[in-house]
Amino acid sequence: MTGITREAMEYDVVIVGGGPAGLSAAIRLKQLDADLSVVLLEKGSEVGAHILSGAVLDPVGLDKLIPDWREKGAPIKTEVTQDNFYLLGPAGQIRIPNFPMPPLMNNHGNYIVSMANVCRWMASQAEALGVEIFPGMACSELVMDGDRVAGVVAGEFGRDPATGEPGPNYEPGMELRGKYVFLAEGVRGSLTKQVIARYKLDADAQPQKYGLGMKEIWEIDPAKHRLGTVTHTMGWPLGSNAGGGSFIYHLENNQVYVGFVVHLNYENPHLYPYMEFQRFKHHPMVAELLKGGKRIAYGARAITEGGWQSMPKLVAPGVALLGCAAGMVNVPRIKGNHNAMLSGMDAAEAAFVAIKAGRAGDELADYETLVRTGPIAADLKKVRNVKPLWSRFGLVASLLGGGIDMWANTFGLTVFGTLKHGKTDAAATGKARDFAPIDYPKPDGVLSFDRLTNVAYSATNHNEDQPAHLKLRDASIPIAVNLPEYAEPAQRYCPAGVYEVVTEGGQPRFQINFQNCVHCKTCDIKDPSQNIVWTVPQGGDGPNYPNM
Repeated sequence: MTGITREAMEYDVVIVGGGPAGLSAAIRLKQLDADLSVVLLEKGSEVGAHILSGAVLDPVGLDKLIPDWREKGAPIKTEVTQDNFYLLGPAGQIRIPNFPMPPLMNNHGNYIVSMANVCRWMASQAEALGVEIFPGMACSELVMDGDRVAGVVAGEFGRDPATGEPGPNYEPGMELRGKYVFLAEGVRGSLTKQVIARYKLDADAQPQKYGLGMKEIWEIDPAKHRLGTVTHTMGWPLGSNAGGGSFIYHLENNQVYVGFVVHLNYENPHLYPYMEFQRFKHHPMVAELLKGGKRIAYGARAITEGGWQSMPKLVAPGVALLGCAAGMVNVPRIKGNHNAMLSGMDAAEAAFVAIKAGRAGDELADYETLVRTGPIAADLKKVRNVKPLWSRFGLVASLLGGGIDMWANTFGLTVFGTLKHGKTDAAATGKARDFAPIDYPKPDGVLSFDRLTNVAYSATNHNEDQPAHLKLRDASIPIAVNLPEYAEPAQRYCPAGVYEVVTEGGQPRFQINFQNCVHCKTCDIKDPSQNIVWTVPQGGDGPNYPNM
């Protein structure tokens, strides 16, 4: 923003985001050259505070980055001992046998982990190597030098909540400048969006596709706990309303991760993803597992699902996109952390070569090449048709067709070539008049919970003395367009109850409760009018996940 003077600090590499991609890049840079100056900026109150993932971790990335991670005390203890796949109906389930599944779907050798805690441990490894890590530093702007990205603005506080202008206690933040900037913001990052749009990095890519992942941690009856067991389900309660499925992972301390993913290309605007998750827990198989237990944490996060054909160009002058910022999730495996780590290492190696050659601010073409020809490409290409098959033909066809295509790709062949995705998830939303409303059971407070009660278990907090970080391009659209056309789906697709339509004086009004926001980014993705823009709040605000 013009007219504001900020101090500047210079680094070799500036990294935005303290997830597995950003931390891997930071660690690898210092491994390659201890004298490189590297700074990592994290908007959460600490590294790990905003990390939410399933997660079953394929250790291939960590094995390459820190081969002795076991000896160094990484919080990675629970190896997968059993893989279960079920197709659910309203009152029962069918076990899908493991033997016809492609080898890439096998979870043995992988680990059930808290990625929040893995990232906290990785941060300690990075700091021991000399990486400067600044948590609570939201990156609100790009710093440009001509046509190149030269840095970011971080640590801005004190804008007036009414006007958005600097208030009496305004702190302008700092410019963190680097020879190269790595954006590792995760899914739908605000700076990443700007870079993709500015440089048209997605011009030759398919539209990115997304899912909404919701997760609870439960402490269950020790008699029902099966350490190392991984269960995935598909089918009920979503049926034909939406694609998606669940995960149940048994980790240490008689705890289970219970998660539910809804693909955001659903058509019926009356669909309520959060309530689908709550309803899922009443399935007899799940209810029996959770009976007598207690939920101890909740969170939600969008997931990239477009895969290989949706990955944009990864570099522009001075900047590179890492991990989920570029969409490197393997959808059928429900895994992206390993690719995030590998991408961080690839970017670090490309930047190291460039800096040693005296370069700065150019495109790291070597990074693009490493990703497009290396293990990330091998991982994503094999599964590239599973998501478009599911979107076009539904669950059963995707199981059969996707399975056949994954087997063929295992042997270097392909059945379908590379299928396209078509519409964005926002454009896939249908008109309310064309769909019947869905009657959801009221949460019972034992297995299922209302949103606001659950949000309290995410430890989300936002200072109210700041502008709302959820911006409307046009304040009239929610009531004038989205309400009559789509029954204002923001009331339902948000898993944290941020958006409401309230009635005042007999007239509807759109209300944004930004304090509830868990930074999932679903609104930025699914709003049919593309009217909501997610931006960063003040640093340190948002969820504070302990073990997600």
